[in-house]
Amino acid sequence: MLPMPQLARWFPFLAWPRPTSALLLGEFWAGMTVGLMLLPQGVAYAALAGMPLVTGIYASLIPALIAVLWSASPRLGVGPTALTSLLIGASLLGMAEPGSAHWVNLAVWIALLSGLLQCALGALRAGWLLNLVTSPVLNGFTQAAGILILASQLPDLLGLRTTWNAFFYSPSLHHFDLRAAAIGLGSVALLLTLKRWRAGFPAAMVVAAVAGVLSWAMGFADSGGDVVGTLPAGLPSLHWPQWLEASEFAALIMPVLVISLVSFLETASSAQAEHQNAGTRWNENQDLLAQGMAKISAGLCGSFATSASFSRSAVNLMAGARTGWATVFAIGFVFIVLLWLTPALYHVPQSALAAIVVTAVLNLIKPQTMFRLWRISRTEACIGLATCALTLATAPRLYWGVLAGIVMGLCHFLYQRLHPRIIEAGLHGDGSLRDRHLWHLPALAQGVLVLRMDAELDFASARALEQRIADHLGAHPELLHLCLLAQPINRIDITGIETFKRIRGLLRLRGGTLHVSGLKLPVENSLQRAGALAPGTDLALYRTDAEALAALQTLSATQTPLQG
Repeated sequence: MLPMPQLARWFPFLAWPRPTSALLLGEFWAGMTVGLMLLPQGVAYAALAGMPLVTGIYASLIPALIAVLWSASPRLGVGPTALTSLLIGASLLGMAEPGSAHWVNLAVWIALLSGLLQCALGALRAGWLLNLVTSPVLNGFTQAAGILILASQLPDLLGLRTTWNAFFYSPSLHHFDLRAAAIGLGSVALLLTLKRWRAGFPAAMVVAAVAGVLSWAMGFADSGGDVVGTLPAGLPSLHWPQWLEASEFAALIMPVLVISLVSFLETASSAQAEHQNAGTRWNENQDLLAQGMAKISAGLCGSFATSASFSRSAVNLMAGARTGWATVFAIGFVFIVLLWLTPALYHVPQSALAAIVVTAVLNLIKPQTMFRLWRISRTEACIGLATCALTLATAPRLYWGVLAGIVMGLCHFLYQRLHPRIIEAGLHGDGSLRDRHLWHLPALAQGVLVLRMDAELDFASARALEQRIADHLGAHPELLHLCLLAQPINRIDITGIETFKRIRGLLRLRGGTLHVSGLKLPVENSLQRAGALAPGTDLALYRTDAEALAALQTLSATQTPLQG
């Protein structure tokens, strides 16, 4: 039999604390708080994804249970989320009619394929791919997604009976159901008030209940009002999707990639907050597996892709959740509702659901973050703004904005790597070595060029260093000595080794010496294996910068070549 640590690696829920009555009581109340949020949000996000409303409850049941049992972050609130639901709905526009059997089939395939992709990445320990998406790119995308979600919910929120084109062509209040608009706007006001009063309060459930009772009392559904309607009771059955044509699978490739990426970024933002509070290390690969398994189970339940909700995860933590038992209790509440209480949702107006979505995504729209980015880095702020603009411009194909942002971020990274910071060092008054031209410092030693490159010596930076040295030596033929302050160089590759040899050869041809200070052991070992550190009068090695400076000043005073 496997030891417990090994079993807990495969079954993380075995590492949960042993339940006690005091622990379970606290977890129960935290779970009820999240469950009361989860139910109305699940129904609202199903509408956002263009799915049958009951699938939002299905996505809050078995997928959430699988996610919490196998997650390395058991206090995450997993289920339908606004961002993932928007991506699903936007990706499938034009491929099928929202809510139709074919639409559901396509959404199920998105859940299955994105789940398989995340499971594969987790199994391959590829969580590091998360680093490809920079904070400005994610910020720009979420800003745009928030705007698009708001725009998509306005017709339901305001009770628009026709289209915006018809309204603008012939403006009139007759285009709106004023009762739905009053319920929707009133729900937004009540949600914001309750949220401001107490952040962890299950305001969504209270608003849904109040709106449902009001709708029933005024006969809103009977007079043609748009309500949730009849939801099927009972647990979801096993759903195996119909096979798609090759062209449809091809059309789903980009949505699957982006949904997998964005979903995992949602998970990361929540999980990192949880582990930071707990003082533990986040296992991103285990969470990739758990989220992938949750998506697969969602597809097999006939639902849509799930993710980790930052808002529900935050409420879970604020409500005092300490283990995954809180999520189990929240799922138990959804289970009871699905079996016996779905008729209670019949009279809830669609405008109230739209209000729940609108207030949930208001946190995504934070234009002030772009101003903060602009003060820090204008280039990265421009990347974020471009991502936001492209996401809006390419809607409903939102993935082009994300991909463009990732490409721009990588191009910016490559540009920085190809143009490393190389300074001619001088001795500052505080004893540190700084850019002597920036700080107007005297040369460290006469007849010696002292350079420091703040980068790895690899294929990206090697040419820039070699060009800088060649240009300076070409402009100063009297210089015979070069000192390379190598302490910032953490790694060297084949290209860097070859460049090092050429620089040494250039100094040898001039009858001078290459002085190298502070080589780190991995870099030194690589150069030794390549024979680049063979003893000779053209090479001098020093352990510390202080030792190198003392030798260079002696060399400058005597004006004779220093022996290595």
